[in-house]
Amino acid sequence: MAPELIALATAFAIVFLAELPDKTMVATLVLTTRYRAWPVFAGVTAAFAIQCVVAATFGGVLTLLPDRVVAAVVAVLFGVGSFLLLKEGFSKDGDEDGAAAAGPGQVTFRRAALTSFGVLFAAEWGDASQLATAALSARYASPVFVGLGAFLALTTVAAIAVLVGRKIATRIPTHLIQRVSGFVFAAFALVAAWQAVLG
Repeated sequence: MAPELIALATAFAIVFLAELPDKTMVATLVLTTRYRAWPVFAGVTAAFAIQCVVAATFGGVLTLLPDRVVAAVVAVLFGVGSFLLLKEGFSKDGDEDGAAAAGPGQVTFRRAALTSFGVLFAAEWGDASQLATAALSARYASPVFVGLGAFLALTTVAAIAVLVGRKIATRIPTHLIQRVSGFVFAAFALVAAWQAVLG
């Protein structure tokens, strides 16, 4: 398999696993209960596109640095991502489930899309998936394909949230998936830290 496709597939798998139980899905579910599905999906995918470009570009800039420095930055990014996922995975809070269930509101497409864009853009800034995208972009030196893989993963999660709705929350052990994702990130952080030490 071509290195670019490996980068794309790896980014898709890691970001999808990290975001499936994360606030991205929860926020999209909440927005879908308040607005129609299409404007929500349009707004969140636009937010994801910008976030992925920013993350992949940052990761691409990292490739200009010496290998040891890149490995150290990658280790830090994955370490922070691991911390965020494990913190949420072991958290007892369940306040996201208290969303209003009055049904999709009768607002304009533009307003619903802009609201969805704003919510997800803010929610994803500095999130584990954005950190992972930057780290993978630096690791594989293929920001375009890593960014594309991350974007596809995020939009897939959003599509699941929009299409399936709240039923998915009752069938997937959210905290378990967050914990697994956190430990996967921790493993990547340890490998990158080892590479930074050994050069």
